[in-house]
Amino acid sequence: MTASAAAPFSAEDIAAEGLKPDEYEEIVRRLGRHPNLAELGMFGVMWSEHCCYKNSRPLLSQFPTEGDRILVGPGENAGVIDAGDGLRVAFKIESHNHPSAVEPFQGAATGVGGILRDIFTMGARPVAVLNSLRFGSLEDSRTRRLFNGVVSGIAHYGNCFGVPTVGGEVYFDRAYTGNPLVNAMAIGIMETDDIVKSGAAGIGNPVLYVGSTTGRDGMGGASFASAELSDKSEADRPAVQVGDPFLEKALVEACLEAFKTGAVVAAQDMGAAGITCSTAEMAAKGGVGIDLDLDKIPVRETGMVPYEYLLSESQERMLFVAQAGREQELIDIFHRWGLQAVVAGRVIPESLVRIRFQGGIAAEIPATALSDNTPIYHHKLPSEPPTYAQTAWAWTAAQLPEATATGITTPAGYHDWTSLLHQLLASPTIASKAWVYGQYDHQVQNNTVVLPGGADAAVIRLRPQVPIAGVANATQRGLAATVDCNARYVYLNPYEGAKAAVAEAARNLSCVGAEPLAITDNLNFGSPENPVGYWQLAEACRGLADACRQFSTPVTGGNVSLYNETLDSQGKPQPIYPTPVVGMVGLVADVSQVCRQGWRNPGDRIYLLGTRLDAAPSPQVTLGGSEYLAVVHQTVAGQPPAVDLDRELVVQSACRHGIAQGWVQSAHDCAEGGLAVALAESCISGELGAAIALPANCSRWDELLFGEGGARIVVSVAADQVDAWEASLAENLKGHWQVLGTVGDRTTPLTLTPDGAEPIIEAAVSDLAATWGHSIPQQLTA
Repeated sequence: MTASAAAPFSAEDIAAEGLKPDEYEEIVRRLGRHPNLAELGMFGVMWSEHCCYKNSRPLLSQFPTEGDRILVGPGENAGVIDAGDGLRVAFKIESHNHPSAVEPFQGAATGVGGILRDIFTMGARPVAVLNSLRFGSLEDSRTRRLFNGVVSGIAHYGNCFGVPTVGGEVYFDRAYTGNPLVNAMAIGIMETDDIVKSGAAGIGNPVLYVGSTTGRDGMGGASFASAELSDKSEADRPAVQVGDPFLEKALVEACLEAFKTGAVVAAQDMGAAGITCSTAEMAAKGGVGIDLDLDKIPVRETGMVPYEYLLSESQERMLFVAQAGREQELIDIFHRWGLQAVVAGRVIPESLVRIRFQGGIAAEIPATALSDNTPIYHHKLPSEPPTYAQTAWAWTAAQLPEATATGITTPAGYHDWTSLLHQLLASPTIASKAWVYGQYDHQVQNNTVVLPGGADAAVIRLRPQVPIAGVANATQRGLAATVDCNARYVYLNPYEGAKAAVAEAARNLSCVGAEPLAITDNLNFGSPENPVGYWQLAEACRGLADACRQFSTPVTGGNVSLYNETLDSQGKPQPIYPTPVVGMVGLVADVSQVCRQGWRNPGDRIYLLGTRLDAAPSPQVTLGGSEYLAVVHQTVAGQPPAVDLDRELVVQSACRHGIAQGWVQSAHDCAEGGLAVALAESCISGELGAAIALPANCSRWDELLFGEGGARIVVSVAADQVDAWEASLAENLKGHWQVLGTVGDRTTPLTLTPDGAEPIIEAAVSDLAATWGHSIPQQLTA
């Protein structure tokens, strides 16, 4: 049978569900009949990129997913790792990009709520949240509205739920003007003896619906998340969910209590695609079927039809498979917490999702057709890099004006290096994010070791909130976490840029003394149906895979968010920069030894680990793709820094060893803005100045000061530990380190001085702090 003229749906009806004509033909072939409206909607959401990864799944298969500490890898609600001492940690990152573009407060808030449910569905209590955010220019009034709304939404949900928001990153670039990115990462400590999985089991076992009621909010959110944004997207506000963090706080307590009874066979969060996704995935993973009666579902609105029940993405809802005969025990727990809990179905032997409504069959579809046996599209890589990349790669620093020891002349006029340092510190991407994290409760639960802005990675104490058998409550172990991606690098060279994201994440963990363990990734890209978009996605996945193998940091899961494009009034797609965000976690053996980024003591000696300042110009340190090139010269071009993974490993190992030995007093990686910005940030954070010695001669002073890359870390070492530290460097980091200078006191400025000359940068730390600290608040009120 085919989708002929007798089809009950028009081509417009089919397209409205996010399905292509040939996909509809395949649905008819699989069912042996035309679907009804409810079934068509189910296929539309489950065959969306958001749910089935039909364009990206072949690329994800190259990721390393196994390791000594990996307990649960991709395929479940979250990954789980062994953190030692009986501690197991669940973590995952997900996106809520399109909802946040349309309704920033609720879009961001429910993004946090969704990722928290992924964590406690595994049997873990959420203990920390991070976020990775991207916006357009703050000069744009709509961007300012989105920025305010997103940050408020994240703060609202996390603060009310009672989980600390401990870290993150925020970038600003016109590439995200119409399509902001909101990626939320959550971390939890396992409280149940057994990790709760999602595969249904036990023929005849009851299926329980628990949590909140079902309404019409969030209708078709998965399909909405798998399409380009347009001028008409404001009309899609019903596709944005509405969250209740206080109800979710009750839900986590009820779920963990229920899991500990041993009566729960399987559990699944109702996230994207709601009832459709939870029934299909639980059935398919268990190799069984689920028979569900919509008349049993608690609702908040009247007159709902099966299509609406099945596609609703009302928040704070879960689906359980319970042991037969123990369902009332579970229902009583949820009622005690003031939550809904009903037996809505049962596990059946046929591998079907069977939906009942008002005494009839509303839908009946093979579970695998909705879950794992979905369409897969294999795209062909272009035979050569796209034209935009080749053009960008032809750029060299020689095309810039001459950069002397005193400064540089641009079309905007003459600039000395001190004024350019201030200009970079005022760039919203580099400037203080205190306006953001000041709205978050980052100390609730009392396990936050490093406050936001204090170090290169967040650190929490791995202390359970409730007693766990076999786990000491007074452990000194900690977990470090970070989210990283320089999307400009990925845009210019997706392979090198993706490697750089993994390397920077590992470097940030190493700067606090943590051993990198594993990652979760959020792949934010444009349309894979565009050859350029697919090239970016494929090359970035290859870079992530290679870097994760080198760092021995397996991928435990994540999220793919494609079609991050804005259709302008003429219908032309404007894609974001390709943004593969890496969320990495690492183990801290002793939280009392955590290292921060600010100088600690006057007289400490400052070192540069990684590519030396006197090294010949190399692809490892470059102005290509740099913040300096974008901010000062309004240019996005060149090759981004080439990542030397071997050098990254030895530099990071040397840094971690120095911290563990107590030699290293502060550590900060050189990222956006290069060496000069890293030094300024260490001065600002430590409220101490520094005297830095530079080589006497340099072919380009801007490249030396603001060039990026090179696996570089700036550290300070106590004067009485210098001999032991340098002996260690001589043995383990041969030729890839140098002394830079000395930490000053509170009255000392930051000076960078070429050998035998006057300082080329001299700035009071208070002035640098004012520029860096006031930039974002000033731009929001301008």
